[in-house]
Amino acid sequence: MRRREFILLTGSAALCSFSSHAQQAGKSPRIGYLGVTSLSDRPPLLDTFRQGLRERGWIEGQNIVIDYRFAEGRLDRLPDLAAELVRLKVDVIVSLGTQGVTAAKNATRRSPSS
Repeated sequence: MRRREFILLTGSAALCSFSSHAQQAGKSPRIGYLGVTSLSDRPPLLDTFRQGLRERGWIEGQNIVIDYRFAEGRLDRLPDLAAELVRLKVDVIVSLGTQGVTAAKNATRRSPSS
């Protein structure tokens, strides 16, 4: 349970930092979710993530957008998927595990907006 709480707190902190900017711009905040496995691999984890967002007032499809990308276990796909999320101009990228986080970090380091 501690791992899930950490994920939710980390995601919530990130949302707090960009939500005021998104509101000023008149758009819904946008999260990029970068998964190492597949959508069907860990549904309880995604449900917990969404529930944590809802508990903090963020409801997918109403006041927040989540763009999902999954590597389907192919780690070589992570850099391209992370770069795609950057091109979509997400406000924050959420990922679990070192490989996904590293791909997101590298993609944002190379982006013109960083």
